[in-house]
Amino acid sequence: MAARKKRMDAGQRFDRITFEPGKMGGRACIRGMRVTVGLVVSLIAEGFSWDGILEDYPYLEREDIRQALAYAAWLAREEIIPA
Repeated sequence: MAARKKRMDAGQRFDRITFEPGKMGGRACIRGMRVTVGLVVSLIAEGFSWDGILEDYPYLEREDIRQALAYAAWLAREEIIPA
């Protein structure tokens, strides 16, 4: 089965990722809540399933998790800029 690839441009909208200077130290959060993108990504990295996360954080939605992962992947892209 071929993997579906989708290129993310720098201008891609992450409409569920919010930043507020006075909330969570200005870190990227999910929909203005006190749930950071870093927390969601860490839970996935530690082996939690999406269903497990949604059970522990019932105010989150699947699209929140998807965007958190997509945002983290976008930030981690390595770009080589020629000198």
